[in-house]
Amino acid sequence: MGARDLGADRSEGTVARRELPAVTLAVVAAAVLIGLIYLGSRGLKDFDSALVGYAVGTVFAVAAIVYRYTRWITRPPTWRYFRAGWVNFLSWQNFRRYTLLIPRAWWTDIFAQTFILKRSFKRWFAHMAIFWGVVLSCAITFPLTFGWLRFTYIDAGTYQLWFFGIPNFTFPIEAVTGWVLYHALDFTSVLLIAGLLVAMWRRVTDAGLLVTQRFGFDLMPLVLLFAIAFTGLMLTASSLWWEGRYYSFISLTHQVVVVAWLLSLPFGKFFHIFQRPAQLGVGFYKDVGRAQELAHCRRCGHAFSSRMHIEDLIEVERQLGYTYEIPGSEDGHYQWICPPCRRASLAMAQGALWQGRRGGTPMPDGRPLPMPVHANPGLGQGPLGAEDADNFYP
Repeated sequence: MGARDLGADRSEGTVARRELPAVTLAVVAAAVLIGLIYLGSRGLKDFDSALVGYAVGTVFAVAAIVYRYTRWITRPPTWRYFRAGWVNFLSWQNFRRYTLLIPRAWWTDIFAQTFILKRSFKRWFAHMAIFWGVVLSCAITFPLTFGWLRFTYIDAGTYQLWFFGIPNFTFPIEAVTGWVLYHALDFTSVLLIAGLLVAMWRRVTDAGLLVTQRFGFDLMPLVLLFAIAFTGLMLTASSLWWEGRYYSFISLTHQVVVVAWLLSLPFGKFFHIFQRPAQLGVGFYKDVGRAQELAHCRRCGHAFSSRMHIEDLIEVERQLGYTYEIPGSEDGHYQWICPPCRRASLAMAQGALWQGRRGGTPMPDGRPLPMPVHANPGLGQGPLGAEDADNFYP
């Protein structure tokens, strides 16, 4: 049995072990949400039966998201990063040293997404408008759907806001506060449509995207979001300007599209929204690793990564059943060789085979082999930016 076959068998066993906790957590998450709906709506007294489709779709979506997220986070490589990130973050020494690292990462990677701004303003605007349009719409829609948030009529032109059955404040519907609350979803819909238009324009005009994108994975989520925002605006138009005409049809269409989008979340492009916070730990893991002991290439002696990362990578490969030890070599394991030397070793091995011999030619005085110098002078031309510059173009 080869290393790949052994890895496949072990991976199947790992998948089976991850199945039960994933299913269990999914059922628990759905039960908790149903319980919160019951409690927040005061025993369903404040629950609007016309919104039951949204609620049922959300329950199923939450269960599927938790199931897939658990399966993803418990994969050996992901779990290694996740666990190491939390261990390093909860370390008192690291916490004092990197106190502002996590808040800064939340700002640059989640709230402001400035890492996208470095690529292009158009791309950044599309991401920000879509992200905040979806987040704010969900923050308004879900409490209304579950009966957690409601408005009651007090007297002529005055309404009371309730949250979880607790009265909060009253406001006149004709005032700025009432107008903003009434049209909050309209504002988020306009923001969402603006981002979607920019994203769609990029996807129909960018030659690179036209070649690589897939309709079901890349375009369908944008189409569904556009349909949600557009039909939502049509509901407002029907109630304000069309005297309620077509409202039932538009409402049913809106509900169908929303439920379809909710059910697609765990399996489509937007699942990365839930992955992104966990991936912040990867950046923290790398920053902590750079400040600790470095791993030195056992061929040329140059530092190329953190020792913690290389050791964890070797352990993950062994868990998956892949063995890259180098028998009879002082290098010990393939991961202890830096990327430039790996490519040089491959080229030397191929050259030696062409010449009918095996093995490389060591330095005559026993010194480490020099790190290869690449003819390509480019810096950071790969998708990893600085990491490509460090590993590929020393």
